[in-house]
Amino acid sequence: MKRLTASDMKDMNLLKHYRIIRRWASRNNDLNDADLELLIYLDCIDLFSIKDFKMGSYSYSWDNRRWNRLIQNEWIKVWRHHNRTTQKYNIYKVSFKGKTLIQRMYRIMLGEEDIPSSKRRNIIMRGETYTDKVLKTSIKNVNKDKKRWTNPQ
Repeated sequence: MKRLTASDMKDMNLLKHYRIIRRWASRNNDLNDADLELLIYLDCIDLFSIKDFKMGSYSYSWDNRRWNRLIQNEWIKVWRHHNRTTQKYNIYKVSFKGKTLIQRMYRIMLGEEDIPSSKRRNIIMRGETYTDKVLKTSIKNVNKDKKRWTNPQ
């Protein structure tokens, strides 16, 4: 198997539309950018503790309500409860809801799927604010770009 280099990553165009895809995912799922990126980080870890969550949170703006919000909105689920004898702390996992959102973002980055362009499935397409109108144009450009990802081989 060939090892990826920096030029291979650039040639793949994988991160070309990341910002627009991230804004779409954040806006349509009532998440802020930091929460979404933290979920991506935690999904890569798979099973994590609150300590891992705090370590991942150091990279983002301080938000002392982030943990409770992600738990309450079911982005993070308890995978194993503590029992005060053998398991001293809970172990958590990104929920099915979070995993499907992240997988969908990956599919959009790879060009396997387009960002929804209907007003019903995408809040941004309603164009209520100036930012929405600009993003609406960007989303149309992302969907037109059928060569979002190219295989470096």
